Amino acid sequence: MGEENIEIVDGGDLEMLAAMKQARETFKYFWRELSWEYRRIMPALSLAGVKVAFTDPNVAPGNPDTEHMWVEDIRCDGRKITGTLVNSPEWLTNVKDGDLVCEPLSAISDWMFVIGTKVYGSFTVNLIRSRLSEQERNEHDLAWGLDFGDPGEVEILFTDPEIDSLDNDEHPASISLGESLQETLQESKDLLYQTDEEGWTMLHRDALAGNATVVKILLEHGADPTLKTPDGDTPYDLAKCFDWKHVLELLPD
Repeated sequence: MGEENIEIVDGGDLEMLAAMKQARETFKYFWRELSWEYRRIMPALSLAGVKVAFTDPNVAPGNPDTEHMWVEDIRCDGRKITGTLVNSPEWLTNVKDGDLVCEPLSAISDWMFVIGTKVYGSFTVNLIRSRLSEQERNEHDLAWGLDFGDPGEVEILFTDPEIDSLDNDEHPASISLGESLQETLQESKDLLYQTDEEGWTMLHRDALAGNATVVKILLEHGADPTLKTPDGDTPYDLAKCFDWKHVLELLPD
């Protein structure tokens, strides 16, 4: 995700605006995948980033005041993301490559994660690819070294053929964790009450990530759904941020 991935978006490009909207509406699936990545002993993602619209009202006259650039090392609390900017802006002066940035979810214009070489998401990139000739598209993909697939068919969900899930909103890892989590909680309830460095319980994290299987097991073993994060959010509040309906059904509002 280098310098060539900075974008200036024409406000009249309706297809691009629609692609950016679709990225925002599906961002919860990016976060769900990334939240599992942070729990894995062996990483599964070879790349994960979010494209964000950065604005500088003090750019030089005649220069664009907004640039769309990639951010990595993403963290999310349901309302904003933080991460590290990995592009150097062309015109903006209020941010630079390597900055720790914090932006609202409304500033997201794209996202992508990569498993092996297979790309998930990447809505604006695929729109740009659709506008290239076949040769140009092949050269683009070769330069990235990634499999973007058909530019007209953006994939957003990682699926595991070994796990039969009837609900696309449930991540395969959530389903596979169920049995071992049951065993762990039968031996000790400590996991229910532990908080991480940000003051979140496991129930908070899994509610935001949409992991209904895990949430259900935690509640069955006595997790407290009324506990709040330091910002005052209950697990229900966090699930509501991304409208995880299958999780909201399990939690008191």
